[in-house]
Amino acid sequence: MEKNNVEICVYGAEIICASCVNLPSSKDTQEWLEAALSRKYPNESFNIRYIDIYNPPVDEKEKQEFSQKVIDEDLFYPVILINNEIVGEGNPKLKRIFEELEKYGFVSA
Repeated sequence: MEKNNVEICVYGAEIICASCVNLPSSKDTQEWLEAALSRKYPNESFNIRYIDIYNPPVDEKEKQEFSQKVIDEDLFYPVILINNEIVGEGNPKLKRIFEELEKYGFVSA
């Protein structure tokens, strides 16, 4: 597992999922997560992307397929993936995300 290629995707939608009414929006979660990871791992580089499940990138079949899965399986969004591994759903836990990143060799400051 190479840490230089860590991709973090936050799948969600502008409309907050019905089960997540009192939680932040998916986009807000992506921004919060990016800030938290930058504080915890200031010397590490990572790529964090927000993917709208209703408007995924047209040139990325994998992102389109996972977006459809979120819709079809009624997953609680935002759904957080690190290198295609689900590490959070609905109300993601930083501890779980940190644990996954540390498997890739991330070292906290």
